[in-house]
Amino acid sequence: MTEAGPKYKRILLKLSGEALAGNQGYGIDPEVISTIAEEIHEVVDCGVEVALVIGGGNIFRGVAAASRGMDRASADYMGMLATVMNSLAMQDALERIGVATRVQSAIEMQEVAEPYIRRRAVRHLEKGRVVIFGAGTGNPYFTTDTAASLRAMEIGAEVILKATKVDGVYDADPAKEKNATKYSSLTYLDVLKKGLQVMDATATSLCMDNNLPMVVFDLTQKGNIKRVVFGEPIGTTVRGE
Repeated sequence: MTEAGPKYKRILLKLSGEALAGNQGYGIDPEVISTIAEEIHEVVDCGVEVALVIGGGNIFRGVAAASRGMDRASADYMGMLATVMNSLAMQDALERIGVATRVQSAIEMQEVAEPYIRRRAVRHLEKGRVVIFGAGTGNPYFTTDTAASLRAMEIGAEVILKATKVDGVYDADPAKEKNATKYSSLTYLDVLKKGLQVMDATATSLCMDNNLPMVVFDLTQKGNIKRVVFGEPIGTTVRGE
């Protein structure tokens, strides 16, 4: 681990809902969420400002429900509520180990979370609090990837760290293809042209237009969040031209 200090001052960490489910495949695994919270704690202790966006796929997948005949807008709103449940679980895990945390929801629910207010979010970050953005963008038809890109730009994050179950972006599914090749770096244009499953096209275009870099890395490897923040060459870096 390089001791030169963190490469980034303010990051947005994007977690999939499935990451919280661990091996059980659904719901929230308390052991997994505690491990992730510990890693975030380490990064916060290094003076890095951390914002989080968590998906809701471990509880409810709006797109999957819509494909089975449910109204897409209704399905997406249910998915947004699932992200708030995950956000509250992560807040609890972080606060149990002494990390000051705020949940901001794009759908107003004042009893459980603050409403999303950009300037207030930035103020929390400046005070060393972890801010978790729940309920996506608050609009149906937009994914949590798009929410992550949007919030990262609004708060002035230097990078999006996309934590997955794979150690980067491959030209084919490494679980199915033995000879799949891993990319160490890509441009957003490559991602769009090759149809790589990094983020959806809306989120990718948003990052490309605003020149916001992203690092895709393996969350299951302990210590990887800190490694990425300190600039170690792990995962795949996606950036503008």
